[in-house]
Amino acid sequence: MTGLGPTIPALVEGAALSFGSATAIEDGAERLSFEDLALACTEAARAFITAGVEKGDRVAIWAPNLWEWVVAAVGAHAAGAVLVPLNTRLKGPEAAYVLGKSRARLLITMDEFLGVRYADMLVETSGGPGQGRPCRDLADLEAVVCLRSDSVLEDGRRTWGEFIADAGRTDAGTAADRSASVTASDPADIMFTSGTTGKPKGAVCGHGQNIRAFEVWTELVGLGRGDRYLIVNPFFHSFGYKAGWLSCIMRGATALPEAVFDVARILERIGEDRVSVLPGPPAIYQSILADPRLADFDISCLRLAVTGAAAIPVSLIHRMRDELGFETVVTAYGLTEACGLATMCRHDDDPETIATTSGRAIPDVEVLCVDDKGDEVARGGSGEIVIRGYNVMQGYFEDEAASRASIDTDGWLHTGDVGVMDERGYIRITDRIKDMFIMGGFNCYPAEIESTLVEHEDIVQAAVIGVPDERVGEVGMAYLVTSGAATSGFDEKAVIGWCRERMANYKVPRYVEFVEELPMNASGKVTKFVLRDMARQRFSNGG
Repeated sequence: MTGLGPTIPALVEGAALSFGSATAIEDGAERLSFEDLALACTEAARAFITAGVEKGDRVAIWAPNLWEWVVAAVGAHAAGAVLVPLNTRLKGPEAAYVLGKSRARLLITMDEFLGVRYADMLVETSGGPGQGRPCRDLADLEAVVCLRSDSVLEDGRRTWGEFIADAGRTDAGTAADRSASVTASDPADIMFTSGTTGKPKGAVCGHGQNIRAFEVWTELVGLGRGDRYLIVNPFFHSFGYKAGWLSCIMRGATALPEAVFDVARILERIGEDRVSVLPGPPAIYQSILADPRLADFDISCLRLAVTGAAAIPVSLIHRMRDELGFETVVTAYGLTEACGLATMCRHDDDPETIATTSGRAIPDVEVLCVDDKGDEVARGGSGEIVIRGYNVMQGYFEDEAASRASIDTDGWLHTGDVGVMDERGYIRITDRIKDMFIMGGFNCYPAEIESTLVEHEDIVQAAVIGVPDERVGEVGMAYLVTSGAATSGFDEKAVIGWCRERMANYKVPRYVEFVEELPMNASGKVTKFVLRDMARQRFSNGG
């Protein structure tokens, strides 16, 4: 299938042999060679086995981009576990839902990061500690392991140091046998995404399909040995995980994790760390270009950019090449249910193609635009984008009905995205059947946001749409019907403040409009195209 190894642990072992003492990860003062990384991952695997992790168990990671994230992920994989990444912007109830749905046995997280106490937030949301477990309401969660914590922890919590210290209780042979038992078809990760029901679903992808997809990605973008890759995309997302540190390990590139996106810090690191590769959503490059201090920094080392996840002006592609010095700029399209990758532009495509399309199907994957009967539409015609190939997920975790609804009997994954394919096979995304919008590279699902909004005692109905935003692509706008009991102080500011306490900040609506009733069709469904027309009218009037 591939020369890179059939599983992620095997890939790491192979990289140690191929790249040896070359630097795999630089994170602050921490430097890990490819050999060091393999040893650290094996030690972590022994610790997971000591903790009772069996093949097929789920291990969750809820932490920012750190070298320990990679070691924990690969160590869990080598112990036969399935990785469940959690978005660091989730609030306690959102994280508890994912942990409960996946039935994760262990959680690797932070005691505290940037003022957020992850473990405390989760425990407070989940009934407090109880019955020897960290969270009374999460019956399957046996322990919480806190990274970069020196404090004495209780109630089922342990420090990473304490956890790793138990590695010696499992011998190397047992760990090697467990790692060898993992196959290419075994699940590697469950990445949670949302759908029109508003409840997150876990897309299951296997080791082999992840490796095969990003072997293609790394080849097409030209990632190679000696590249220094600043990973600002979060590790909990396919862009930072699969197209990030995993891709670096494949090709012998050095991964440079960045835990917090800050333009000034990014500009400093580009020169200081001789960054050659800097992928990210368009907002990252727009922020860099808009920084008045740009000329004060040495960015001559930049070589490769990969972007997508939002509309891109053609002028931005030109500016990325002319002003930021990128030799190669590539756009791509994917979704969690397809390992994060389905189509790509090629490095020699012209700027207009790169800016206005999401590329064409990657090798050995089929992509079509179809009508509501499943028949392919004529080139240039609009239709739902469907995908078939090795990259399509194995299904949603323990949700056969949702899996059947997404993958038809012929193996086509129905994306819910509407697009137009030109004669060359290049795709342009034009709409979203599922109403999902993308804010700064993060997928936002209106149904999920709406279900939270209506929990407010004064909100009777809620409808959320995405509206254009120059900096981050799209932001949320909520239309609300309130009860007669709503007080005069219940205004846009109050709603936004309430939302910030209950949902990740990228989901929080930027705008709120109160209406007497929502526009609906004859079957009682909200006609969101009417809301979009209302929004366009508001903003055209300077609202």
